[in-house]
Amino acid sequence: MLWLLRCGGADVRRPLRPCRKSGCGALTREGYCEVHGAYREQRELWHKLYNTQLWREYLRPGQLIAEPFCRVCARAGRRVRATVVDHILPHRGDMARFRDVGNLQSLCKRCHDAKTMRENNLG
Repeated sequence: MLWLLRCGGADVRRPLRPCRKSGCGALTREGYCEVHGAYREQRELWHKLYNTQLWREYLRPGQLIAEPFCRVCARAGRRVRATVVDHILPHRGDMARFRDVGNLQSLCKRCHDAKTMRENNLG
């Protein structure tokens, strides 16, 4: 889709820029290329699950109480307070996987960010 901007009475095309999806080099005049625009819309649908009462009042706090220290750091012999509850296998909108307490682990932000980058093939 072409976007046009009004600039001094003349129509000017937006410049081509890389897709906002990390690692994608496709050029687009919109925020995301055609491939990742659909991914973003789908992601926004399931990302809302983290605002539900189930997540905020049961799954997240329950996991942090059961496992207050980062699982990855603990394996390395370090004792670091966990601040993030992570789905071991990404749920991507699958409610059974989202609710499965056996699919949750407590991580520090550093370990969670590293895991997320590996999953997204960025690291």
